[in-house]
Amino acid sequence: VTVALLFLGVLTPAGAASAAALPVVINTWAFRTAAETAWRVLELGGSELDAVERGCGQCEIDQCDGSVGYGGSPDESGETTLDAMIMDGNTMEVGAVADLRRVKNAIGVARKVIEYTKHTLLVGESASLFAVKMGFPYEDLTTQKSLSLYSEWLNQSCQPNYWKNVVPDSSKSCGPYKRREEVTYKEEQTSSQRSVHNHDTIGMVVIGVSGTVASGTSTNGAIHKLPGRVGDSPIAGAGSYADSTAGGAAATGDGDIMMRFLPSYQAVEYMRMGTDPTVACQKVISRIQKYAPKFFGAIICANTTGSYGAACNKIPGFTQFHFMVSNPLLSRPTEQVVDCI
Repeated sequence: VTVALLFLGVLTPAGAASAAALPVVINTWAFRTAAETAWRVLELGGSELDAVERGCGQCEIDQCDGSVGYGGSPDESGETTLDAMIMDGNTMEVGAVADLRRVKNAIGVARKVIEYTKHTLLVGESASLFAVKMGFPYEDLTTQKSLSLYSEWLNQSCQPNYWKNVVPDSSKSCGPYKRREEVTYKEEQTSSQRSVHNHDTIGMVVIGVSGTVASGTSTNGAIHKLPGRVGDSPIAGAGSYADSTAGGAAATGDGDIMMRFLPSYQAVEYMRMGTDPTVACQKVISRIQKYAPKFFGAIICANTTGSYGAACNKIPGFTQFHFMVSNPLLSRPTEQVVDCI
């Protein structure tokens, strides 16, 4: 019955087909072509790092949901910038770029940081210059769609935005802003500001037949962010984490909140202690809930036996999380769904 359902393309609930098997590819959201691309790389004998790079890179090409790659999520100045990381769970090496400009293949550049430098993270204009040295072409990341999003935002008095404690009132008008002398502290209302359709990230974990783990992310960040803002995606342990002695994890959602808890690192550590991947994911979400009950976010987890799971925070408009899984027990990369907690 399960096989018949898979051929019909029906969603399988997380856990229904989660028996351990290697290799496994798991990625955030229903980004099917990314999953298919990564799986095909493994089938053709590519490495786990190759699969992560090509899978996330496919989303950059496809402009997945407008939240990955060029032409999406313009910042306050109307520019699209990219963040990405890739991690080798054997060597614990990480390559990452943030605030990358005028270069489309962000995760490709991140891979080159591992291969050709002793660094971990390159940012801004300098990251772009490094990319050019590595042979990546300069390309315009702006599209008619991103220009339209920016124009609409300006016409709506720059709402929503990420300023607080400034004058003029950032909830009613555009800047330029100046700091208010008296700073007020109140609970952040991020869930209402961030559309659940602004998915932010593709996160991917690939575990090979020998248990080798790699992970990666790619995103164009939060829409209407302040120029220079970097979220969780390119930060090791936040956006994703890979350790071939335990497993891998990747997060998606409100990076400004989630990165404070290093959720991907925490999930891998739970799995290292023997915690089931689904429970590990749930424990990470519960931990963040204590401080930010209204946050928008989800996480995927997989251990070195090929068992996997996911969890998400339940808020209005976001009660289930969809993700992709590929392994030998499935006839093809399959969309799965988990109820948020």
